[in-house]
Amino acid sequence: MDSGYYAAMTGLLARTQALDTAAANLANAQTPGYRAEREYFRSVLLGPDALNSQLGKTVNNFGLLGGDQLNLGQGPLQQTGNPLDLAIEGAGFFQVQTADGLRYTRDGGFHRSQAGMLVTAKGEPVLSQSGKPIPVPPGEVSVGGDGVLSVAGGIVATIGVFTFAPSVQLTPEGANRYIAPQGATPAPSPDAAVHQGAIESANEDVIQGTLDLIVMQRQAEMMQKALTIFHTEFNKFAAEDLPRV
Repeated sequence: MDSGYYAAMTGLLARTQALDTAAANLANAQTPGYRAEREYFRSVLLGPDALNSQLGKTVNNFGLLGGDQLNLGQGPLQQTGNPLDLAIEGAGFFQVQTADGLRYTRDGGFHRSQAGMLVTAKGEPVLSQSGKPIPVPPGEVSVGGDGVLSVAGGIVATIGVFTFAPSVQLTPEGANRYIAPQGATPAPSPDAAVHQGAIESANEDVIQGTLDLIVMQRQAEMMQKALTIFHTEFNKFAAEDLPRV
């Protein structure tokens, strides 16, 4: 009885967390450069308690949900015709200098600032492959697939597209910005292609996101019902059986 109650409680907590994640994914399905999050489960055999027992504390504590991680899959590209709108095809992020430090994003809705620099919609400098702000002189702008930005035929800079080692987990900040953990070293993406005049949409499909939300809601309701059943049984045991002891 106790084990069932705690298992149902842990299941409800896990499904509630997954429900919040599914709701956030669906809410940002129209956000440029948004990376959907997916819940993952800790490995019983490879987790921190694996050396003690293959079942051990991991199973006995019912704590199998590990958290959320980013889905780095490609989102669809939408043509805009704006020469300073840029989209990444492949792995990697644009690097942005903010007041709080470096941030990484797939949202390439850029423009030329009054000071003549390439900036985000919030006016923050977009950085080159060498980590410097990018000037955009007056004239016709051209951006190649390798990120090389030219104005009136003259090369100005290479727009930085950076990636990280597979073990590095970026932390979301807001809807479509990400923070690299301390000590993580970004490297130029070897296979990314930059598309001029386009924006990458979120990699969350609205239909699939809606289905995920419905499934999570139903699973949470099932766990709630299970808890109610266990609670009713506990009350019955306390009211009828314990007085007889």
